[in-house]
Amino acid sequence: MSIQHQGVDGTPLTPTSYLVLGLLAREGPSTPYELKRHVAATIGHFWSFPHALLYKEPARLVGLGLLTEEREQVGRRRRLFTITTAGREALRTWLSHPARHPTELRDLALLQLFFADLESTTATLAIAEEQLGLHQRQLAGYEADQRFEDRLDGGQGISRTVQHWRGVTLRIGLLYERAAVEFWGEVASSARTADGAISRPIDEASI
Repeated sequence: MSIQHQGVDGTPLTPTSYLVLGLLAREGPSTPYELKRHVAATIGHFWSFPHALLYKEPARLVGLGLLTEEREQVGRRRRLFTITTAGREALRTWLSHPARHPTELRDLALLQLFFADLESTTATLAIAEEQLGLHQRQLAGYEADQRFEDRLDGGQGISRTVQHWRGVTLRIGLLYERAAVEFWGEVASSARTADGAISRPIDEASI
């Protein structure tokens, strides 16, 4: 059974709610822009959602008593959000109930691959090569993060959230991208072989 914390008005919290609460608990008081920057460097690699929510959700959590808000009186008039005791309790309740939902794999390229046989091996090869390139670039970025982490001395100069990403969840990112590169590489290789087998009789006949 999924357990959801509720605000004073009975409104359930969403995964984005917990994302905001978790970032503020780890990083301390932050603006929506700072939250967005932390997400882009870490959680955004494995959790997709509209980043505009990072500008809307904190205000909603203030209304639920889980955050407080301070606004600068001069200058950029930035909004600074801080997690409350009730917010920490909501986060603690959520973390005490491990997720029981299986991983959802919604990959548009896999959907295209499933139906690519309706066209030709050329379509399959194009899909595979595009994905192979994308995952190779993503893997290269993750490996660069890992090398940077190895050079750090105690994580100085980076946020706790970025340090945690590189120290914990980056590993699953590396494993996934390596598996994806292997998978799409095999699909591309098979498509090239099949395309050659189809085109060879045509080439021989034309001689």
